[in-house]
Amino acid sequence: MIFELGQRADLARTYSEEDMRDFARLAGDDADVPSSVPGPLIGGLFSYLLGVELPGRGTNYLKQSLEFLAPAPVGEELTASVTVTRLRPEKHLVDLETVCEAADGTRICQGRALVYVEDVGKG
Repeated sequence: MIFELGQRADLARTYSEEDMRDFARLAGDDADVPSSVPGPLIGGLFSYLLGVELPGRGTNYLKQSLEFLAPAPVGEELTASVTVTRLRPEKHLVDLETVCEAADGTRICQGRALVYVEDVGKG
């Protein structure tokens, strides 16, 4: 596949109160149901995008950093995006910006991801 600077993939997801109860159960603390969407669930959106959408199949995570800026509201649509910011075909590396925003445009978190892709191409 040929990647290009600025190439982007998005995913919209709404987490419900039931999702928060399920998360608390999985975390082993039924009594502590989160009032906002926890970071691991937001990180999972990026994981999905990188592994399935962009770069997609065959992607290997090397690094990821996330900075959380605001609570993620439960019951409201969140949009996660990954955008190609740098290509290093000679090393099979793709750098991406990662952003998650609430429906009103509030930036929930931002960060970077570095992935290894066998066939980066020369976009």
